Amino acid sequence: MSFKTFFITGANSGFGLAIATAAIEAGHKVIGTIRSEASRDKLSKNLPALHPVLCDVTDFDRIPVVIQQAEEEHGPVDVLINNAGYGHEGVLEESPIEEMRRQFDVNVFGAVAVAKAFLPRFRERRSGFIVNVTSMGGMITMPGIAYYCGSKFALQGISEVMRSEMAPFGVHVTTLCPGSFRTDWAGRSMVRTERSIADYDSLFDPIRKARQAVSGNQLGDPQKLAAAVLTLIASDNPPPQLLLGSDALKHVTARIDRLKQEIETWTDLTLSTDG
Repeated sequence: MSFKTFFITGANSGFGLAIATAAIEAGHKVIGTIRSEASRDKLSKNLPALHPVLCDVTDFDRIPVVIQQAEEEHGPVDVLINNAGYGHEGVLEESPIEEMRRQFDVNVFGAVAVAKAFLPRFRERRSGFIVNVTSMGGMITMPGIAYYCGSKFALQGISEVMRSEMAPFGVHVTTLCPGSFRTDWAGRSMVRTERSIADYDSLFDPIRKARQAVSGNQLGDPQKLAAAVLTLIASDNPPPQLLLGSDALKHVTARIDRLKQEIETWTDLTLSTDG
């Protein structure tokens, strides 16, 4: 694979940092967004080859300016890794709507705003690769993460449309759908709504405790995910979505099987509305 220029959002931790590190080690140039000077200072020590830019993906009006300045300074970007995001955990009835709005601002609107800033550039150059990081939670659901799954389902759907619209211009779009990995997603990065309704205790408390207990010990290795992303980027025929992790494969496959069974069970009623 020829050397490319990457633009990675949320490059200071988790998947973003892992992908940035792997890309730099492979000889690529990496521009990474961060949200604070403290993160810039830390990255300058730990990953000095990365070119950091201050950018909050919810600062929608500033994003095009940031990207224009990045390309003026570092040249055309070849690969966008739309990684910035976080998890929200909370029973739907208990979770304030403001927390949902914030979840969608970052995970959906922020990702779309960054992608939209690159779309005209990639279209005009007739090349480019957009990787929108979703989750297995963009294809399956679990109790207690309705806002998170909702945001990832939304980005999953938008990405599929984006893929079909950009394909005629030689621009690839793939969603990355990881399972559970050893990142801070279930730790310090997660926003957790306080419990308030006892009726949900037996359903949700064990789920929350189990998630906290496994945090940092998940099966998925972020460095192996980063290697997989580099393999994906090198493909001339990338998939619409790429599952990563045995748990993602297990849970998504089970959902597809259930969906097929539900369709078959209700086929007669489905067809009864024609005519």
